[in-house]
Amino acid sequence: MSETLQAQEIMLAALAGALVVLFGAIYAGVFALSRLRHASLMPFAYAAYALFAASTWVLADSLHFEGFWLVVIGVMLVGYLLAPHAVWHLCVGTHMHVESISEGEN
Repeated sequence: MSETLQAQEIMLAALAGALVVLFGAIYAGVFALSRLRHASLMPFAYAAYALFAASTWVLADSLHFEGFWLVVIGVMLVGYLLAPHAVWHLCVGTHMHVESISEGEN
C-alpha cells in the first residue's frame, strides 16, 4: 500500500470520526428536543442518526475493520438507536413517580 493511499485513509478516518461525534450529538439533541417540545422534529433526529450510522460505517471501512469488530459496530449502532428511547421512558417514569409522591404530600 502506498504512503499516499495510507494518508488518504487516515484523513478519511479522521473526518468520519469527527462526523460520528457530530451526528451522534445532533441525534441526541434533536431527539430530546423533539420529545420535550416539537414532535415534528423526530424525522430530523432519525436523519441525523442515519448520517451517524453512515459515518460509522465509513470509519469502519477506512480502518479496515472485519469480523468481530463489525459485529461490535452493529451492536453499538442498535444500542445508540434504542438508548435514547429507553432513557426517555426511564426519565418520564421516574418524574411521574416523583410528581405523584409530591402531590400526595400536599
